[in-house]
Amino acid sequence: MSKTAVVTGGTKGIGREIVEHLLKLDYHVVYSARSQPQQPIGSEQKSKFVACDARMRDSHFQLAKAAVDWTGKLDLYVNNAGFSQWKELADIDQEFWTMMMETNLSSTFWGMQAAAQNLRQGGAIVNISSLAGRRGSANNSAYCAAKFGVTGLTQALAKELGPKGIRVNAVCPVYILTESLEQSLSEPVAPAGGKDVPAYLKDFANSQAALMRLPTGKEVARAVAFLASDEASAITGQSLNVDCGVMPV
Repeated sequence: MSKTAVVTGGTKGIGREIVEHLLKLDYHVVYSARSQPQQPIGSEQKSKFVACDARMRDSHFQLAKAAVDWTGKLDLYVNNAGFSQWKELADIDQEFWTMMMETNLSSTFWGMQAAAQNLRQGGAIVNISSLAGRRGSANNSAYCAAKFGVTGLTQALAKELGPKGIRVNAVCPVYILTESLEQSLSEPVAPAGGKDVPAYLKDFANSQAALMRLPTGKEVARAVAFLASDEASAITGQSLNVDCGVMPV
């Protein structure tokens, strides 16, 4: 039987890759963003877009309800909405800190809360975290704090929701070349130092990745699908690195 999933931040980048991959696996997918994409993803029979702000608690309950009203069930909730931006400690103000926490951490918490009340037994939550949720890096304190928080939520809710038959895991990608990441890396304070971003990523892969390459959005999507599948039925509370061996654990 076809399963039903919700994917936040699903119109571009990693989120879009996740939506497209789940559709290939015959999921019905409700996907969201603050603005509607120029072209719908998939067919009206298999996918449904809902405009909402993932930072808002009510938005997640709206998404979960849309899924249940549409297909009568919810099997998977993917908290993907988020963004990265480097900033030196002295330059972080209240507005920046709040924006990073609301977008990367609060959105994940509210999504997990809404999912927990709507997922049926055997359902799964997958949070898109980051390698920044496993180790700190310079000029990245706010983002790292938010993503370390996602790791903590993943572990805590795995314990809390396990008795209900709901599994909770996270995926931690290293750099995935998206328009948003390229823009962030282009800033002078970012690791690329405002220089050629593709050249920086190539050097990073050659020097830091065991496979001497970086993962793709499709590979992140496949990891999400695996963690949601019956093949991962004994896996919960884990944060899986998808990093081509940048940080073996």
